[in-house]
Amino acid sequence: MSQPSAIDAHQHVVPPEYARWLASRGWHLPVPGWTADQALAAMDGQKIEAALLSVTTPGLYRAGGDEARRLARQVNEFAAGQVARHPGRFGFFATLTLPDVDGAVAEAGYALDELQADGVVLLANAGGRHLGDPLFLPLYAELDRRAAVLLVHPTFPAALGPPAATGNPRADVDLLAETTRSAVDLAGSGILARFARLRVILAHAGGYLPYMAHRIAPMCSPDGSYQAGLDLLRRFYFDVALSSGGATLAALMAFAGPGHVLFGTDWPYAPPAVIDHFRAELSGYAFAPGQREAVLRTAAEALFPRLRRDGSGGAGPLTPA
Repeated sequence: MSQPSAIDAHQHVVPPEYARWLASRGWHLPVPGWTADQALAAMDGQKIEAALLSVTTPGLYRAGGDEARRLARQVNEFAAGQVARHPGRFGFFATLTLPDVDGAVAEAGYALDELQADGVVLLANAGGRHLGDPLFLPLYAELDRRAAVLLVHPTFPAALGPPAATGNPRADVDLLAETTRSAVDLAGSGILARFARLRVILAHAGGYLPYMAHRIAPMCSPDGSYQAGLDLLRRFYFDVALSSGGATLAALMAFAGPGHVLFGTDWPYAPPAVIDHFRAELSGYAFAPGQREAVLRTAAEALFPRLRRDGSGGAGPLTPA
């Protein structure tokens, strides 16, 4: 079956300054090299027309205040430079400085207004604070004013840190759990309802949320009702990076709102063989009519107008769809 060229909503960038900073801090998990040529070659091989770039875990929270602000600016200007040099192939999510809220508000404004970022990436916890923490209310107010898109990416529980050796099963288990915790925290705290213009993408199919939505729903509803909680949780968007196996897709597609599931690869952190495996699983899945095209492309076009083929995104990347 012929498939439309995809938009990858979950692809990572590794700016050189960020990689050097990680090495200086003793970060011991593998950090892949990154060049635009490598990214574009991988995208062409996977029939990916455009990708939204983001910096992944551990982010900047281990940096001090001024250091985090300097690094965020460097990272975001590097990503914006890739978009400028390769129009139509890249967009990006801006890196912020949480738990430094003042720095995050300032950098979000600069990245969205001056660099034309397509959204922001937030890690599932910032120094141990999950995303429903009231400390972050000024940032959400600023993002809501712009109808911003937020990508929630998993990170390790702050109390534990990353596993001492790669391959420890705790890594993936805890990463998925952190995404689920912050999603429930955003909904249960009232932030998701209060800031109704935010569009929030949960990475990796939302952790365990779609599978457990009916049990989680009462925790997210002001009156404890299942339906109100489910309605709120269905406001989330989901990407399928490393999460397009048949059983996962069945739960996700049964739960998610129409047009709320997006394609993703996790390149370059995911090895090519792993990306190929999940792409094959996605290709073989029996989607309902129209769903395959939505996952691969049209859901992302609605969120990110600059990537629309018809050129209708001229009003700017954050125009509400």
